[in-house]
Amino acid sequence: MPKARETVLEIDLNALAHNYKYLRSKVAKDVKLMAVVKAFGYGSDVVGIAKKLTELGADYLAVAYTAEGAALRKAGIELPIMVLHPQSFNFEELIENCLEPSLYSEFVLKEFIETAEKLKQKHYPAHIKFNTGLNRLGFSEAETDVVKNLLTGTTAVKAKSFFSHLAASEDWREREFTLNQIHTFKRIAIKLYEELGYRPMLHICNTSGIINYPEAAFDMVRTGIGLYGFGNEEAEDNKLKPIGTLKTIISQIHQINKGDSVGYNRAFKAEKPTKTATLPIGHADGINRQYGNRRAGVLINGQYAPIIGNVCMDMLMVDITGIDCEEGDEVIIFGGPQHATKFAEKGNTISYELITGISQRVKRRLIE
Repeated sequence: MPKARETVLEIDLNALAHNYKYLRSKVAKDVKLMAVVKAFGYGSDVVGIAKKLTELGADYLAVAYTAEGAALRKAGIELPIMVLHPQSFNFEELIENCLEPSLYSEFVLKEFIETAEKLKQKHYPAHIKFNTGLNRLGFSEAETDVVKNLLTGTTAVKAKSFFSHLAASEDWREREFTLNQIHTFKRIAIKLYEELGYRPMLHICNTSGIINYPEAAFDMVRTGIGLYGFGNEEAEDNKLKPIGTLKTIISQIHQINKGDSVGYNRAFKAEKPTKTATLPIGHADGINRQYGNRRAGVLINGQYAPIIGNVCMDMLMVDITGIDCEEGDEVIIFGGPQHATKFAEKGNTISYELITGISQRVKRRLIE
């Protein structure tokens, strides 16, 4: 693989295929798989990821907002796409792009029915979300009659699925809570099956749900973070392959005298002669100030170089004392031997926030 000559996020599509096949193997062959590609494919390259997932056999894609789905349609992606958090203002655009909304409240369900009727739709597919304990979005169990009455009162919209979201499927200490969510969801579905007279698909499992509660796979499972190589616990991380490696280069090397300072606010002061390297990446690229002042570090020629001083908007500085390197050498921020989960932990955050926060000004390179 060629060495980096600039700041770049390399995206390994073979690793994506490995993760897809691993997660797919956890559920029965007749269970559909919805691949979540919101937030630019969890900070990667959403079009490249979507095309690879189509090739791998994914049944559905999911995005957060209508504009994300519309961009995938513009790029030629034809798989069914669910929009997890649509706003009523965008419903016409959603229908024009053949996207399928998650409808989670009486207001949005009424608004969507009104839009679908205005556009003369017939049985337009929609996904009805129920709140079973996450308390973020979704109809409550007490609102099943509202759902039934609105759906039976129109021919413009038809439920394609009922779904919910597990709140703590990765935490075995919350097993009782998770099982109660699953049982509540079953109870809601059974009631609505009888009242609607047809059977929409059911799905509740996220990545950790697939791994820890495969018996709750129902008709479809949803996976996001797992596809990108993170399993929410170390044992599963070891079975998955992170798809992203963030690289940069050394822009300049400095010899810092004892007593001299580095960076804004003189946050680093040399207690002895120190050799530093300046890298062309900063908090505007997603490597935030929380990683500065030796909390995290990078790899240069296989050796650890701590970040010193405050991270700047477009640059950061590292201590390379004792490391054999020169200007132009490749630097690994995370990926490969520098696992993104471990890097994120040093900044007191999680892999989700780190990888989705990599700025779109960082070049993406697909590797297969």
